[in-house]
Amino acid sequence: MRIKDEDFKFVIEGKDYHCAMDVAATFVGGKWKTIVLWYLKNGKKRFTELKAMIPAITDKMLSLQLRSLESDGFVSRQVYPEIPPRVEYELTEEGKTLIPLLDAMADWGINKANRHGEMVKLENQK
Repeated sequence: MRIKDEDFKFVIEGKDYHCAMDVAATFVGGKWKTIVLWYLKNGKKRFTELKAMIPAITDKMLSLQLRSLESDGFVSRQVYPEIPPRVEYELTEEGKTLIPLLDAMADWGINKANRHGEMVKLENQK
């Protein structure tokens, strides 16, 4: 990254990032992470709740994304000692710092969809 004729990079935990967008894309890039974060922004969710909200994601992919988000410090996982065990996921304080970014991305997505498509109401799928 170039600032006032000087070159800079970011180094996080020994890994080099060439610019701020590289950092952001690494941690919240991809199709599923932002969607999972979007649904967690309004509070705790269980795995099955997230799966129902994101029907196109496989169980394996949801599990991988939650583990990655937890590893990166954006999501916490709480296991309750019940039978069967209950597990809830929620945004950490670090994860909550992403909410303005998520809101801006959603606003952009709504505007893009409205300009080039239409919103279609889903029928009850039961």
